[in-house]
Amino acid sequence: MNASVIQRFKAFLIDYLLIAGYLLSLMVLTVFIFPSLQSFFQGSLVIAQFTGFLMVTLPVTIYFAAFDSLGKGQTFGKRKMKIRVVTLDGQKPDLLRSAIRNLLKFVPWELSHFLVYRLMVLGNDPVPVFYMVAGGFVYVLMFVYLTTAIFSNRKQTLYDWVVKTQVVKSSS
Repeated sequence: MNASVIQRFKAFLIDYLLIAGYLLSLMVLTVFIFPSLQSFFQGSLVIAQFTGFLMVTLPVTIYFAAFDSLGKGQTFGKRKMKIRVVTLDGQKPDLLRSAIRNLLKFVPWELSHFLVYRLMVLGNDPVPVFYMVAGGFVYVLMFVYLTTAIFSNRKQTLYDWVVKTQVVKSSS
């Protein structure tokens, strides 16, 4: 039986507590222990974006991809909610499929980071149309992810459909 959107959301919230702990640790590291790392965020927008990706988005994506495909095939949140990601034939996804799934899942998150970095340097300048379109795309993509999870037969999000996975209730 497929997991509901509510179960998936609760699992993500539980996982997000771990992510928040990681982000807090990262903040402590960059503010108190290695303050020189802050210089990566104060220069070039490209370097700031890339550093943010390496320090935040990539580790979070790796967490989800690895735990969904290795071991019991569940992140901590999914295990607590008794759900798991499987292929359409009920198997645990391999690491590549899981990585692609999670890269697609976090496109809105990374695009939001992209916009925040650029909007911070605008000051009082007008917001370029491209930024508005990209911001709108974030909301459209999130809406599509949510509506496909609610209304598709297997409760698949768009990224699940693309990589041929689904989230199901698990017995353990």
